[in-house]
Amino acid sequence: MTRLKVQDPMRLDWDKGGGLLPAIVQDAGSGAVLMLGYMNREALAATQTSGRVTFWSRSKGRLWTKGETSGNFLELKEISADCDGDTLLILAEPAGPACHLGTATCWGESAPQSVAQQLAFLGRLEQVITQRIATRPAGSYTAKLLAEGTRRIAQKVGEEGLELALAGVVQSDQEIIGEAADLLYHTLLLLKVKGLSLSQVIVELEARHAATGTR
Repeated sequence: MTRLKVQDPMRLDWDKGGGLLPAIVQDAGSGAVLMLGYMNREALAATQTSGRVTFWSRSKGRLWTKGETSGNFLELKEISADCDGDTLLILAEPAGPACHLGTATCWGESAPQSVAQQLAFLGRLEQVITQRIATRPAGSYTAKLLAEGTRRIAQKVGEEGLELALAGVVQSDQEIIGEAADLLYHTLLLLKVKGLSLSQVIVELEARHAATGTR
């Protein structure tokens, strides 16, 4: 896709849609498609200036910043135009539900999810772990492990890895999934305690794949 810079709006095909371009909004974190709106030149300029996604409301007949009533703003991360210059793709960080009905997207609770969206939960879990490290809430399993120290957390990673290996030999698929979930959680906790992140592990895997073509 062509990156849309502040100085580029004149090259867009505003005439095709009568001065309006459809603007698809995608969650910059999870990849979920949040909503579809329409932008005219003024809405695009307002979005780029304010950093909050702003549309031209066809029903209100005015500029409309998503979240101006609810507070569920869409914080702009990036805008791209398609190959014909007549559709915009907006990456944004939602401050709350994107839909006025209270759902995360305008396609409701049963909206289909891509594999990428499902995997994005690991990033949210990493954020929860970071919060637990900072606040140490009473009754939290994470806080309990943190109090026992890094050595104990590392030991748990070893234990969970062994349990997953054993499950892979003698237990059911559901039990394997459960043990794999335990291992992922404890691995994420160990990484955060050591000041590392899941993204660094992903970068390492990508580098190995680029070097070998497979793993």
